[in-house]
Amino acid sequence: MNLGTSTNSINQNAGSIDTFFEGWLVRQEHYLDELLSVQKSCHEFREDDLKDLITRVLSHYQQYFEENSRLAQGNIFLRFSTTRLSSFERATLWIAGFKPRFALKLVCNSVQDLSPKQGVRIKKLMEETRCEERELNDELARVQESMAAPPLLAIARKRARLMNVEIAEEEAALVTLRKAMEEVVAGADMLRITTAMKVMEILNPAQNVRFLTAATQLLVKLRNWGLQRDSERKE
Repeated sequence: MNLGTSTNSINQNAGSIDTFFEGWLVRQEHYLDELLSVQKSCHEFREDDLKDLITRVLSHYQQYFEENSRLAQGNIFLRFSTTRLSSFERATLWIAGFKPRFALKLVCNSVQDLSPKQGVRIKKLMEETRCEERELNDELARVQESMAAPPLLAIARKRARLMNVEIAEEEAALVTLRKAMEEVVAGADMLRITTAMKVMEILNPAQNVRFLTAATQLLVKLRNWGLQRDSERKE
């Protein structure tokens, strides 16, 4: 592989998702306005209308996951070093995205009319999700430990005097590392999606509108606050 060609491809990929993300944020603001409006008078809307809004909002977030997945296919490490997020947003990330239990905590804070049966199901899902998060944390720790162990450490030390054989060894080690990181991130993304979908299955349409409103509102506030903090630091 030509290093220059590879670098150009990665830069183009990153630029492509930056362009997508800018448009995605504009659409997110529009969906937030619609969610806030509908939430104020949910009782005036037919269930089918609420379901239509829910489907469109979920599709919006699904687009983001798909674009991030496409980016990861080019270079998984870009998922951990993205510059399109504020420093505060990056500090809140868990394995290149939001922590799955984030969705469950939002339910508890934004949906106050859970039935006893719904409450039991949410609590059970919380425990299941905590266990799966722990497994992914352990897997990520194993991958990170391998980065400081031979042959990766030895290869890094030799980098200044690489010969053809050593270059091949380095590339093989990096391929192994990249594959391991891709698997961990894919697992985290799947847990994020499945947890959110299980929450949606537990809630009724009106509750889902409140949940999605709270989630979208919080994400927008976190971004605006993070951008403001970064701007103040630069000044």
